[in-house]
Amino acid sequence: MKLSELKEYDGSKYLKDEETIRHYLAEAFEDGDPRLIQAALGTVAKARGMSALARDSGVKREALYRALSDGGNAEFATIMKVMRALGLHLTIAEPEPAPKDKAARKAAPKSARTPAREPAHT
Repeated sequence: MKLSELKEYDGSKYLKDEETIRHYLAEAFEDGDPRLIQAALGTVAKARGMSALARDSGVKREALYRALSDGGNAEFATIMKVMRALGLHLTIAEPEPAPKDKAARKAAPKSARTPAREPAHT
């Protein structure tokens, strides 16, 4: 097969239901890479229909295409509008430690895991 015969991968075809979309976006946000988040939002926008998402978010369709494209630079306000239009919101949570961090904490003595408290001043 020639390289020119290959089709570009389109992940939007696999985002058929709300649960899949939520998990897909959660993974992108969990990764923390702004470009990955932007690309994931673009894929979801394509799956949902860019025109409908533009209408629901209050962002012009052309601006949405630009913001969520590969070379785009979406503002945080735009991301929040898109999330709201998708019926989602961001939640702040402490990150889970990496598996090696959990093992290191279990192996460390308790005194090493718990910071010492300063004595109360009277």
